[in-house]
Amino acid sequence: MTTPFYVSPAQAMQDRAEYARKGIARGRSLVVMQYADGIVFVGENPSRALHKFSEIYDRIGFAAAGKYNEYENLRIGGVRYADLRGYTYDRDDVTARGLANVYAQTLGTIFSSAAEKPYEVELVVAEVGETPEGDQIYRLPHDGSIVDEHGSVAVGGSAEQISSFLDQRHRDGMSLAEALRLAVQALSNQSNGTEREIPADRLEVAVLDRTRPQQRKFKRIVGRQLARLLEAEAPEATPTDTPSDEEPEE
Repeated sequence: MTTPFYVSPAQAMQDRAEYARKGIARGRSLVVMQYADGIVFVGENPSRALHKFSEIYDRIGFAAAGKYNEYENLRIGGVRYADLRGYTYDRDDVTARGLANVYAQTLGTIFSSAAEKPYEVELVVAEVGETPEGDQIYRLPHDGSIVDEHGSVAVGGSAEQISSFLDQRHRDGMSLAEALRLAVQALSNQSNGTEREIPADRLEVAVLDRTRPQQRKFKRIVGRQLARLLEAEAPEATPTDTPSDEEPEE
């Protein structure tokens, strides 16, 4: 009789973590960053149908890197959780912290279960407050841990390099145009120190804008408005300009 192959629990968890990290690293990176009037989401995404960013609830946005089908399932679950909690209690009871806790439990359970593979995803849940001090950004790695981020955060393939770049250059009170151009510059940087150009039509950009009069603060930035914000001559542009370029919220 052959001896059963034994793997220590520590080694098994390490192997699962390595598997998940490799899957996430194959995806394109994205950036979530605070600016003066809210929070901006920026990522390279050639698809116009498969979004990396989405609205979860009135003041809450969702960003994800990794396998699309896995993080799309999590996004849908988050929307259902938010709708049910808002309907059962009050809309103000739906918070990014509560949603992050739900995602953490889900990811942690899947990661520690030997019956299924870990999810190859890394999430960001953000909530815009009445003031910049009230903004919340939570990063959730594949293992279900929660990291409270401030200022800026990057996830995906080159997250460490991008985060280091942003930590040195991001500052409080940046305009949307300044924050957007900084995010694109960070995403464009190569490991060898050179930059590659990311065309506007390959960018996915969205904001949680605290100045919007609507209850729902999420809005996508597309078309001429995005092109104008990327120009150095337009530092004062805001996400309420050119309503004809708006894309309906999800």
